[in-house]
Amino acid sequence: MADDRTTSQRFLVLIGSLGPLGHIPASGTVTVAAVGIPLFALMHTWPPAVYVIVTLAFTGASVWVHEVGDHILGTKDSGQLVWDELVGFMIAVAFVPFTWELALIAFFVERTIDIVKIPPANLIEKRWHGGWGVVGDDVVAGLYTCAILHAVMHFAPDLVGVTA
Repeated sequence: MADDRTTSQRFLVLIGSLGPLGHIPASGTVTVAAVGIPLFALMHTWPPAVYVIVTLAFTGASVWVHEVGDHILGTKDSGQLVWDELVGFMIAVAFVPFTWELALIAFFVERTIDIVKIPPANLIEKRWHGGWGVVGDDVVAGLYTCAILHAVMHFAPDLVGVTA
């Protein structure tokens, strides 16, 4: 079967899938492990305003990538496009110092919440159209995870390698 997509469409899908990552089983989970955790290690030292601006810009770009990419692929919330997973993880680790303990907790908690679709994530995914719905449920998973991480840092800092 011939690929009738234009070069720019193929390029958008390539970027949206982060190359091979979007084409392997459990692509969202693998993407967070392979890209999200290293991104957390890099970004945690950034000034808060820069972190927020980059995260908001990436979230907006992700909505567009998923909107256009899903149209190109003829599907809704294609497993090939993985930017939404990174948005959720970037929000999950906002204003959190990097420790391997926190990175692993963030990884497992965010992925679980994203997969389970705790309300209102389930409603957002079903009711919001296009890229907004695809990315919106990941934003919710990220917000829940971020709250959990901050609570753990507050109540059990030694458990997660955070010193006062």
